[in-house]
Amino acid sequence: MNVLIVNGSPHRQGNVARMLEAMRKEAEKCNMQASLLNIADLSVKPCTGCMACRKSLACVLPDDDAQQTLRLIQRCDVLIIGAPCYWGNMPGQLKVLFDRMVYGMMGESASGIPRPLHKGKRAILVSTGTTPFPFNILFNQTHGTIRALREILRWSGFKVVATVEQGGTRRHPVGEKTLLRCRKIIRKL
Repeated sequence: MNVLIVNGSPHRQGNVARMLEAMRKEAEKCNMQASLLNIADLSVKPCTGCMACRKSLACVLPDDDAQQTLRLIQRCDVLIIGAPCYWGNMPGQLKVLFDRMVYGMMGESASGIPRPLHKGKRAILVSTGTTPFPFNILFNQTHGTIRALREILRWSGFKVVATVEQGGTRRHPVGEKTLLRCRKIIRKL
């Protein structure tokens, strides 16, 4: 099983990174092929909204890390995305990446109806935020991040099989209980 883990956080040693690393190690223990991609390391130009990719199935902008990331997503069986909450949504760098890959995530019929290109693949979503529990969920902070990612993946054909949301990370960083939950999710794959 090929597992692609995408860290949408700019913090290499942060809470999201710790959760994703626990998942990566557990996947390797379960004899899965797991690779980790840090969005902060990528060079991706913003989408211009020209919509040419919808017809040509290729971006008109020069090749950058968006196309390489899309190829990795196309080859994976399971996609794990971790993102901290930025104003109730995913970080801008992650959104820019998805904007640039839209043509490889979902197609559309002649009448403009979206058509998923990754049907049958599974996804796991992870988010953290400083807003304390349960307000991180009630006020759509980490929950808003998960909702936005779920929307992209749903239209792309992925089935989200698990989510992990951790609020209040300013005072209570991700601990062993959350890391154990992350490992259990991988074992269930």
